[in-house]
Amino acid sequence: MIKRVPISALKVGMYITDLNNDWIPHNTQRKRGVIKKEETIEKIRRMGVEFVYIDASKGLDTQDSETAAEVDRRNESALQKAGELTPGLRPHVPLAEEIVIAQQIHSQAQNLVGDFMSHAKVGGAIDVAPIHELADELQHSVLRNANALSCLGRIREKDNYLLEHSVNLSVLMSLFGNYRGLSADVLHQTIVGALLHDLGKILTPDEILHKPGRLTPEEFEVMKLHARHSRDILATTEGIGELTVITAAQHHERLDGTGYPEGLKGDEISEYGRMVAISDVYDAITADRVYHKGMTPTQGLKKLLEWSGSHLDPVLVKQFIRCLGLYPVGSLVLLESGRLGVVVEANESDQRLPTVRVMYHTKFRMPITMDTIDLSKPGTQDRILRAVDPETYKIDVRKFLA
Repeated sequence: MIKRVPISALKVGMYITDLNNDWIPHNTQRKRGVIKKEETIEKIRRMGVEFVYIDASKGLDTQDSETAAEVDRRNESALQKAGELTPGLRPHVPLAEEIVIAQQIHSQAQNLVGDFMSHAKVGGAIDVAPIHELADELQHSVLRNANALSCLGRIREKDNYLLEHSVNLSVLMSLFGNYRGLSADVLHQTIVGALLHDLGKILTPDEILHKPGRLTPEEFEVMKLHARHSRDILATTEGIGELTVITAAQHHERLDGTGYPEGLKGDEISEYGRMVAISDVYDAITADRVYHKGMTPTQGLKKLLEWSGSHLDPVLVKQFIRCLGLYPVGSLVLLESGRLGVVVEANESDQRLPTVRVMYHTKFRMPITMDTIDLSKPGTQDRILRAVDPETYKIDVRKFLA
């Protein structure tokens, strides 16, 4: 049986199935196996981990625990409660119309961020004007129909993670900032900060940055320096605002001080640093990478709730969930009819009733004719039972999005 146990109850002889520390970016440590010595427990404690998951059937058990199923039920309840309010962004143009523009912006954004980092790496002249123009285009697209860029955020390749993550993070910050009513200038600066948050990785050695296997503790320390490098480069770049620097510099800081580069705690982290930290963790844990199988969007939201309070700002996490919706674009959901559908568009008034693209019937265990259904339309009888893992049904949700 899989159980969650506090770090204080961890003992030699227990079998860890999950260190529960994906909120630590670039963490590629081995995450499962039997604990053989006390030093291992101390290393886990120093990372700031509060709870881990164990398999009681493969190692020692403890009464100081709760089952993974109990944790999931609590997280699901918290997710539903966090999503009680309606989404804050109402589309002004149809998805089919905005997706064409969004595809152009998304492609342009990857090329532009890539070029920017390449010029900076060789010490070339840095022109920030195109980045500012791109930030404005991203913001305008989100205002027209936020679902368009959200769709594209689920269609990505793991070997292009660095650039796609930067673009996706800027989209999430645009969604989040608009939802929270940030002023146009503040929102613009935070979007630019999200686009360039990983700029410091140009100073990370390629053998570490692109290492397919686990990083050694020494390599991990080198990797962590990129946040400080991003801050220093942006702080000396003409045309970059103070909030852009703060956003980029603080995207790996954590409320309990276990983040980096400065180990800031609580209110020492700016509002924008706490916002970008949530967005960064969500995008990272829901992405497929060389060393990491991405969670589903709903699983990712539940993890944000689980890590709230200690690592992430709990109030902002709930706002982030309301912003994305209970079933973010790209979620695979099971309907009461037994059909599976990919969420392609959030509902502007009821998060429980998005637009889904159905393609498979679980009762008959076979593909069905693809159809797009707006669950909020009068006469539509189907409803969502729950989000499911695409791996269970061998479905590639990317094929059914844009």
